[in-house]
Amino acid sequence: MVEVLIVYDSRTGNTERMADAVAEGARGVEKVTASVVNVDKAKLDDLLAADAIILGSPTYYGSMSGKMKELIDKTFNIHGKLKGKVGGAFTSSGGTACGAETALLAMLQALLIHGMIVQGRHDDKHYGATAIEAPSGDEIEFCHELGKRVALLAAALKN
Repeated sequence: MVEVLIVYDSRTGNTERMADAVAEGARGVEKVTASVVNVDKAKLDDLLAADAIILGSPTYYGSMSGKMKELIDKTFNIHGKLKGKVGGAFTSSGGTACGAETALLAMLQALLIHGMIVQGRHDDKHYGATAIEAPSGDEIEFCHELGKRVALLAAALKN
């Protein structure tokens, strides 16, 4: 089995809805399980046990939330132990041009520093799934696709 871990922070529920949609997409892949964990309850052992880690955060001032950054800062204690795992990211923001891409890049940068594998998209949403306020329609579909894409890559690498 391939284990995909989705760690999210959400103040309004928008990013939590995205996390659930990402998990649904991952679970659609054969022999994949997906766990959704609030950043407040995430443990370093959860990250170590996963084959793939997808981070989700609201966009705050062009970056991730303080709680997500705090979790990433704690990963210093397991540096070098996440290499080769697959990673991804998603974010919700209050509007257009509010820093969603820079928030995604900040999360992806941390995953890359850990030696994780991140797959971009060539056609749209290059860095990860995004939503403006409450996700719906295409935004939920991009979340499904992110979960599926990360799960497929993790499964291919594990085999």
